[in-house]
Amino acid sequence: MRLVVIAVGRLKQGPERELADRYRGRFADIGRNLGFRGLDVHEVAESRARDAGQRIREEAAAVLALAPKEMILVALDEKGKSIDSAAFAEHLGRWRDESVADAVFMIGGADGLSPELRRRARLSVAFGAATWPHQMVRVMLLEQIYRAATILAGHPYHRG
Repeated sequence: MRLVVIAVGRLKQGPERELADRYRGRFADIGRNLGFRGLDVHEVAESRARDAGQRIREEAAAVLALAPKEMILVALDEKGKSIDSAAFAEHLGRWRDESVADAVFMIGGADGLSPELRRRARLSVAFGAATWPHQMVRVMLLEQIYRAATILAGHPYHRG
């Protein structure tokens, strides 16, 4: 199974980019041995429309344009379900074992994800009740993907 992160907004050079690259690299090392085909990250430009509804629609169209046709969609959404790392790993492991081709994780922009993307998501995940900047959500998601791989591999990184 290939994992794909599609994020609205750019991650500029700096500590967030360094952390994101670090967790992505760590996943590449362990994920391949677990049957994951890769971890791709795509960035979508934030819409410049004046109306929030129009921005959300434009960003949703851009996200879907990058998403594979056969996939499981996962929304990173402040209204999503808060799950622990072991449950997150269970989802990834089950989808991999079910021969799901691609799992796509969507991170919205400042206005969030469109209602259509939320409806289409098989799973909606929140990193707690707080609202996080998309840059931090991306880093936290990549860390959780790496952590999930270590859980599936029985690696000592996750001691929870």
